[in-house]
Amino acid sequence: MDRAELAAFLRRRREQLRPEDVGVLPGARRRTAGLRREEVASLAGMSTDYYTRLEQRRGPQPSEQILTALARALRLTDDERDYLFEVAGRTAPSPAATAAHVAPALLRVLDRLSDTPALILSNLGEVLVRNRLAEALYGGPAEHTGLARSEIYRWFTDPRERLIYPEHDRDRQSRALVANLRAAHGSMGPNSRAGELVRALTRESEEFARLWERHEVAKRFEDHKVLVHPQLGEIEVDCQALFTEDQSQALLVLTAPPRTEAFEKLQLLAVLGNERFDEPVGPVRE
Repeated sequence: MDRAELAAFLRRRREQLRPEDVGVLPGARRRTAGLRREEVASLAGMSTDYYTRLEQRRGPQPSEQILTALARALRLTDDERDYLFEVAGRTAPSPAATAAHVAPALLRVLDRLSDTPALILSNLGEVLVRNRLAEALYGGPAEHTGLARSEIYRWFTDPRERLIYPEHDRDRQSRALVANLRAAHGSMGPNSRAGELVRALTRESEEFARLWERHEVAKRFEDHKVLVHPQLGEIEVDCQALFTEDQSQALLVLTAPPRTEAFEKLQLLAVLGNERFDEPVGPVRE
Protein backbone atom coordinates (compact mmCIF):
# COMPACT_ATOMS: atom_id res chain seq x y z
CA MET A 1 0.00 0.00 0.00
CA ASP A 2 1.42 3.37 -1.06
CA ARG A 3 0.00 5.67 1.63
CA ALA A 4 1.55 8.83 0.19
CA GLU A 5 0.23 8.23 -3.32
CA LEU A 6 -3.19 7.15 -2.05
CA ALA A 7 -3.47 10.32 0.01
CA ALA A 8 -2.33 12.54 -2.85
CA PHE A 9 -4.66 10.88 -5.36
CA LEU A 10 -7.69 11.18 -3.09
CA ARG A 11 -6.93 14.82 -2.31
CA ARG A 12 -6.38 15.78 -5.95
CA ARG A 13 -9.56 14.08 -7.14
CA ARG A 14 -11.53 15.72 -4.32
CA GLU A 15 -10.17 19.14 -5.24
CA GLN A 16 -11.03 18.68 -8.91
CA LEU A 17 -14.72 18.06 -8.18
CA ARG A 18 -17.23 20.83 -7.61
CA PRO A 19 -20.32 20.59 -5.39
CA GLU A 20 -22.62 20.84 -8.40
CA ASP A 21 -20.80 17.86 -9.97
CA VAL A 22 -22.21 15.58 -7.28
CA GLY A 23 -25.55 17.26 -6.60
CA VAL A 24 -24.39 19.20 -3.52
CA LEU A 25 -25.52 22.80 -3.04
CA PRO A 26 -22.35 24.94 -3.17
CA GLY A 27 -23.30 27.33 -0.37
CA ALA A 28 -22.23 30.94 0.06
CA ARG A 29 -18.82 30.49 1.72
CA ARG A 30 -16.36 27.84 0.62
CA ARG A 31 -12.70 28.20 1.46
CA THR A 32 -11.85 24.69 0.24
CA ALA A 33 -11.16 24.03 -3.43
CA GLY A 34 -13.53 21.38 -4.73
CA LEU A 35 -15.41 19.19 -2.28
CA ARG A 36 -14.91 19.21 1.45
CA ARG A 37 -13.66 16.07 3.16
CA GLU A 38 -16.92 15.64 5.01
CA GLU A 39 -18.83 15.81 1.71
CA VAL A 40 -16.75 13.01 0.19
CA ALA A 41 -17.16 10.96 3.36
CA SER A 42 -20.92 11.43 3.28
CA LEU A 43 -21.15 10.46 -0.39
CA ALA A 44 -19.07 7.34 0.31
CA GLY A 45 -21.02 6.38 3.44
CA MET A 46 -18.08 6.57 5.85
CA SER A 47 -17.03 8.76 8.77
CA THR A 48 -15.24 12.03 8.11
CA ASP A 49 -12.53 10.97 10.56
CA TYR A 50 -11.82 7.77 8.58
CA TYR A 51 -11.60 9.62 5.28
CA THR A 52 -9.45 12.37 6.78
CA ARG A 53 -6.94 9.80 8.06
CA LEU A 54 -6.65 8.37 4.54
CA GLU A 55 -5.77 11.80 3.16
CA GLN A 56 -3.29 12.33 6.00
CA ARG A 57 -1.49 9.02 5.38
CA ARG A 58 -2.64 7.71 8.76
CA GLY A 59 -5.48 5.40 7.83
CA PRO A 60 -5.54 1.59 7.72
CA GLN A 61 -5.53 -0.23 4.42
CA PRO A 62 -9.00 0.37 2.93
CA SER A 63 -11.15 -2.65 2.16
CA GLU A 64 -12.42 -3.33 -1.36
CA GLN A 65 -15.86 -2.14 -0.25
CA ILE A 66 -14.42 1.17 0.97
CA LEU A 67 -12.47 1.66 -2.25
CA THR A 68 -15.56 0.94 -4.35
CA ALA A 69 -17.51 3.53 -2.34
CA LEU A 70 -14.73 6.11 -2.75
CA ALA A 71 -14.53 5.48 -6.50
CA ARG A 72 -18.25 6.16 -6.76
CA ALA A 73 -18.16 9.24 -4.51
CA LEU A 74 -15.26 10.77 -6.44
CA ARG A 75 -16.82 9.92 -9.84
CA LEU A 76 -13.75 7.98 -10.97
CA THR A 77 -13.47 6.49 -14.42
CA ASP A 78 -12.71 2.76 -14.76
CA ASP A 79 -8.98 3.48 -15.18
CA GLU A 80 -8.95 5.82 -12.19
CA ARG A 81 -10.82 3.25 -10.08
CA ASP A 82 -8.30 0.55 -10.96
CA TYR A 83 -5.45 2.91 -10.05
CA LEU A 84 -7.09 3.66 -6.70
CA PHE A 85 -7.20 -0.07 -5.94
CA GLU A 86 -3.57 -0.52 -6.98
CA VAL A 87 -2.10 2.26 -4.80
CA ALA A 88 -4.21 0.97 -1.89
CA GLY A 89 -2.59 -2.43 -2.28
CA ARG A 90 -5.71 -4.18 -3.51
CA THR A 91 -6.34 -6.12 -6.70
CA ALA A 92 -8.39 -4.13 -9.20
CA PRO A 93 -11.91 -5.51 -9.68
CA SER A 94 -12.31 -8.22 -12.28
CA PRO A 95 -14.58 -7.54 -15.28
CA ALA A 96 -17.29 -9.62 -13.61
CA ALA A 97 -17.18 -7.39 -10.53
CA THR A 98 -17.16 -4.02 -12.23
CA ALA A 99 -20.94 -3.84 -12.55
CA ALA A 100 -21.01 -2.27 -9.09
CA HIS A 101 -18.97 0.68 -10.38
CA VAL A 102 -21.51 3.20 -11.60
CA ALA A 103 -20.75 4.85 -14.92
CA PRO A 104 -19.65 8.44 -14.13
CA ALA A 105 -21.68 9.85 -17.03
CA LEU A 106 -24.90 8.40 -15.59
CA LEU A 107 -24.00 9.63 -12.11
CA ARG A 108 -23.55 13.17 -13.40
CA VAL A 109 -27.08 13.10 -14.78
CA LEU A 110 -28.51 11.51 -11.62
CA ASP A 111 -26.84 14.19 -9.47
CA ARG A 112 -28.94 16.83 -11.23
CA LEU A 113 -32.26 15.06 -10.77
CA SER A 114 -33.63 16.22 -7.44
CA ASP A 115 -37.31 16.74 -8.30
CA THR A 116 -38.29 13.31 -9.64
CA PRO A 117 -37.46 9.68 -8.78
CA ALA A 118 -34.40 8.33 -10.58
CA LEU A 119 -32.15 5.30 -10.14
CA ILE A 120 -29.31 3.49 -11.87
CA LEU A 121 -29.63 -0.26 -12.50
CA SER A 122 -27.27 -2.88 -13.82
CA ASN A 123 -28.45 -5.07 -16.68
CA LEU A 124 -29.22 -7.74 -14.06
CA GLY A 125 -31.66 -5.48 -12.22
CA GLU A 126 -29.30 -4.53 -9.40
CA VAL A 127 -29.92 -1.07 -7.95
CA LEU A 128 -26.50 0.62 -7.98
CA VAL A 129 -27.61 4.01 -6.72
CA ARG A 130 -30.85 6.00 -6.46
CA ASN A 131 -31.85 9.47 -5.41
CA ARG A 132 -33.90 10.50 -2.38
CA LEU A 133 -37.23 10.47 -4.21
CA ALA A 134 -36.63 6.96 -5.57
CA GLU A 135 -35.99 5.79 -2.02
CA ALA A 136 -39.21 7.48 -0.93
CA LEU A 137 -41.12 5.76 -3.73
CA TYR A 138 -39.59 2.30 -3.48
CA GLY A 139 -38.84 2.29 0.24
CA GLY A 140 -35.63 2.83 2.17
CA PRO A 141 -32.35 1.16 1.20
CA ALA A 142 -32.23 -2.58 1.82
CA GLU A 143 -29.06 -4.61 2.19
CA HIS A 144 -29.28 -7.48 -0.26
CA THR A 145 -26.44 -9.90 -0.93
CA GLY A 146 -25.70 -12.58 -3.49
CA LEU A 147 -28.36 -13.31 -6.07
CA ALA A 148 -30.91 -11.29 -4.05
CA ARG A 149 -29.16 -8.10 -5.16
CA SER A 150 -31.05 -8.58 -8.44
CA GLU A 151 -34.64 -7.38 -8.50
CA ILE A 152 -35.27 -10.14 -11.03
CA TYR A 153 -34.31 -12.81 -8.53
CA ARG A 154 -36.32 -11.20 -5.72
CA TRP A 155 -39.38 -10.81 -7.96
CA PHE A 156 -39.64 -14.58 -8.47
CA THR A 157 -38.59 -15.65 -4.96
CA ASP A 158 -40.00 -13.01 -2.57
CA PRO A 159 -43.75 -12.17 -2.82
CA ARG A 160 -43.18 -8.83 -1.07
CA GLU A 161 -41.26 -7.60 -4.09
CA ARG A 162 -44.49 -7.54 -6.12
CA LEU A 163 -46.45 -5.23 -3.83
CA ILE A 164 -45.23 -2.10 -5.63
CA TYR A 165 -47.15 -3.15 -8.77
CA PRO A 166 -50.95 -3.48 -8.98
CA GLU A 167 -52.05 -7.07 -9.15
CA HIS A 168 -53.36 -6.78 -12.71
CA ASP A 169 -49.93 -5.63 -13.95
CA ARG A 170 -47.74 -8.24 -12.30
CA ASP A 171 -47.88 -10.75 -15.16
CA ARG A 172 -46.60 -8.09 -17.55
CA GLN A 173 -43.80 -7.19 -15.16
CA SER A 174 -42.81 -10.85 -14.87
CA ARG A 175 -42.51 -11.10 -18.64
CA ALA A 176 -40.55 -7.84 -18.78
CA LEU A 177 -38.00 -8.97 -16.21
CA VAL A 178 -37.48 -12.32 -17.92
CA ALA A 179 -37.07 -10.58 -21.29
CA ASN A 180 -34.52 -8.21 -19.72
CA LEU A 181 -32.58 -11.13 -18.26
CA ARG A 182 -32.54 -12.97 -21.58
CA ALA A 183 -31.02 -9.90 -23.24
CA ALA A 184 -28.33 -9.76 -20.54
CA HIS A 185 -27.77 -13.52 -20.81
CA GLY A 186 -27.26 -13.21 -24.55
CA SER A 187 -24.53 -10.58 -24.16
CA MET A 188 -22.85 -11.98 -21.03
CA GLY A 189 -23.00 -15.70 -21.80
CA PRO A 190 -24.14 -18.80 -19.89
CA ASN A 191 -21.07 -18.85 -17.61
CA SER A 192 -21.67 -15.30 -16.38
CA ARG A 193 -23.65 -13.98 -13.42
CA ALA A 194 -26.62 -13.79 -15.80
CA GLY A 195 -26.30 -17.51 -16.40
CA GLU A 196 -26.10 -18.13 -12.66
CA LEU A 197 -29.34 -16.21 -12.20
CA VAL A 198 -31.09 -18.20 -14.92
CA ARG A 199 -30.03 -21.54 -13.45
CA ALA A 200 -31.07 -20.56 -9.93
CA LEU A 201 -34.44 -19.17 -10.96
CA THR A 202 -35.19 -22.16 -13.19
CA ARG A 203 -34.78 -24.36 -10.13
CA GLU A 204 -36.67 -22.13 -7.71
CA SER A 205 -39.58 -20.70 -9.74
CA GLU A 206 -41.96 -22.57 -12.00
CA GLU A 207 -43.27 -19.23 -13.27
CA PHE A 208 -39.79 -18.14 -14.32
CA ALA A 209 -39.06 -21.48 -16.00
CA ARG A 210 -42.29 -21.21 -17.98
CA LEU A 211 -41.60 -17.64 -19.09
CA TRP A 212 -37.97 -18.39 -19.94
CA GLU A 213 -39.20 -20.88 -22.53
CA ARG A 214 -41.04 -18.08 -24.35
CA HIS A 215 -37.67 -16.70 -25.53
CA GLU A 216 -38.80 -13.07 -25.31
CA VAL A 217 -35.96 -10.56 -25.47
CA ALA A 218 -36.14 -6.87 -24.58
CA LYS A 219 -33.96 -4.33 -22.80
CA ARG A 220 -37.01 -2.10 -22.33
CA PHE A 221 -40.48 -3.63 -22.17
CA GLU A 222 -42.84 -0.82 -21.15
CA ASP A 223 -42.31 2.94 -20.80
CA HIS A 224 -45.56 3.64 -18.95
CA LYS A 225 -46.41 1.91 -15.71
CA VAL A 226 -48.38 2.15 -12.48
CA LEU A 227 -46.57 1.89 -9.16
CA VAL A 228 -48.24 1.43 -5.79
CA HIS A 229 -47.04 3.45 -2.82
CA PRO A 230 -48.16 2.10 0.58
CA GLN A 231 -49.80 5.40 1.56
CA LEU A 232 -50.23 7.40 -1.65
CA GLY A 233 -51.76 4.55 -3.61
CA GLU A 234 -51.37 4.13 -7.36
CA ILE A 235 -49.03 6.52 -9.20
CA GLU A 236 -48.94 6.50 -13.01
CA VAL A 237 -45.47 7.31 -14.27
CA ASP A 238 -43.57 7.47 -17.54
CA CYS A 239 -40.23 5.70 -17.38
CA GLN A 240 -37.37 6.94 -19.55
CA ALA A 241 -34.09 5.03 -19.76
CA LEU A 242 -30.60 6.25 -20.60
CA PHE A 243 -28.14 3.40 -21.25
CA THR A 244 -24.37 3.31 -21.14
CA GLU A 245 -22.65 2.58 -24.44
CA ASP A 246 -22.18 -1.10 -23.58
CA GLN A 247 -25.80 -1.39 -22.35
CA SER A 248 -24.61 -2.75 -18.98
CA GLN A 249 -26.22 0.03 -16.91
CA ALA A 250 -29.29 2.22 -17.29
CA LEU A 251 -30.47 5.41 -15.64
CA LEU A 252 -34.24 5.23 -15.13
CA VAL A 253 -36.13 8.50 -14.67
CA LEU A 254 -39.77 8.39 -13.54
CA THR A 255 -41.96 11.38 -14.36
CA ALA A 256 -45.61 12.33 -14.59
CA PRO A 257 -47.31 15.00 -16.73
CA PRO A 258 -47.75 18.37 -14.97
CA ARG A 259 -51.10 19.16 -13.33
CA THR A 260 -52.04 15.48 -13.00
CA GLU A 261 -52.82 13.51 -9.85
CA ALA A 262 -49.65 11.49 -10.34
CA PHE A 263 -47.56 14.67 -10.62
CA GLU A 264 -49.02 15.94 -7.36
CA LYS A 265 -48.20 12.64 -5.64
CA LEU A 266 -44.59 12.84 -6.81
CA GLN A 267 -44.42 16.37 -5.45
CA LEU A 268 -45.75 15.08 -2.14
CA LEU A 269 -42.96 12.51 -2.12
CA ALA A 270 -40.50 15.36 -2.58
CA VAL A 271 -41.87 17.08 0.51
CA LEU A 272 -42.15 14.02 2.71
CA GLY A 273 -39.12 12.02 1.63
CA ASN A 274 -38.94 8.70 3.43
CA GLU A 275 -41.53 9.64 6.06
CA ARG A 276 -44.58 7.43 6.38
CA PHE A 277 -48.11 8.58 7.11
CA ASP A 278 -50.22 7.29 9.97
CA GLU A 279 -53.21 7.08 7.64
CA PRO A 280 -53.35 6.52 3.88
CA VAL A 281 -53.80 9.71 1.88
CA GLY A 282 -54.79 8.01 -1.34
CA PRO A 283 -56.33 4.80 -2.61
CA VAL A 284 -54.31 1.77 -1.58
CA ARG A 285 -54.51 -1.50 -3.50
CA GLU A 286 -54.13 -4.71 -1.61
